[in-house]
Amino acid sequence: MIDIILKSIDRIPAFPATTQKVAALLRNDDYAVADVANVIKYDQAIAANILKISNSAYFGARQKIKSIQDAVVYLGQQQLIRAVQTAGVSRYFSKGGKGYVAQSKDLWEHSVAVALMSQILSRKIQSREDPVLYTAALLHDVGKLIMGEYVHESFEEIMYRVKQGKCSFLEAEEAILGINHADLGGRIATHWNFPADIRDAIAYHHRPDLLMEQDKKNAWLVYLSDQACLMMGIDGGIDALAHKGLEDVMQYFNLRMIDLEKSFISLVDELERAKDLIHNL
Repeated sequence: MIDIILKSIDRIPAFPATTQKVAALLRNDDYAVADVANVIKYDQAIAANILKISNSAYFGARQKIKSIQDAVVYLGQQQLIRAVQTAGVSRYFSKGGKGYVAQSKDLWEHSVAVALMSQILSRKIQSREDPVLYTAALLHDVGKLIMGEYVHESFEEIMYRVKQGKCSFLEAEEAILGINHADLGGRIATHWNFPADIRDAIAYHHRPDLLMEQDKKNAWLVYLSDQACLMMGIDGGIDALAHKGLEDVMQYFNLRMIDLEKSFISLVDELERAKDLIHNL
């Protein structure tokens, strides 16, 4: 079974080169608007979505943005990175994660919510937004896109283990299918040639405590963002809260419960404004 699942990675479409190229250009604060616009305009799907996003309530344009160049100028560096990443990733979630969710939009809504929460928490903890963290959070459940079919076929056996064996959904996936959706997501990130920090944040988003590297903050932030969304009922599928909670995550970031509660309020506001990001791409 694991060989079949891993071979499925080869069939997943390549990650949009446009997204990677734009991110590379925007790492330089002196980027040229024309250079960025020229990269975007050659990817029709992303270009169309960038225009939709630029005119959405989330980014609050006061007048209609009609060209990619205007969008690049209006959005600015940080918002443009977020918009391009969201537009690029959305194509993979159009079919959802069969076996985990009833509708494709549910997994996408959860993914966007976790990405937005990661930035809310990053502003609190690191006093800045982090585009690398946003990418990892947006893609944290990408493994479900492949695993869903196999989870669907083995659902009863997986849930039996969770209920009777007192193991997590992740452990039940691994026991029955030979791999879990987080590990598979990390392998997809490797297939896409993503840097190690994004790969690890995806692969260990349920168990950041297992990472050996010194700098594993992104994995912990994705974990906390995911858990926060699950607590709010914005879940990513049938596994929901059937995962082990790591009590020391709050201590890891020196957070109080009131800090998390404030982040819930901020996320509700952001999700209300981000409806177009979730439903119209």
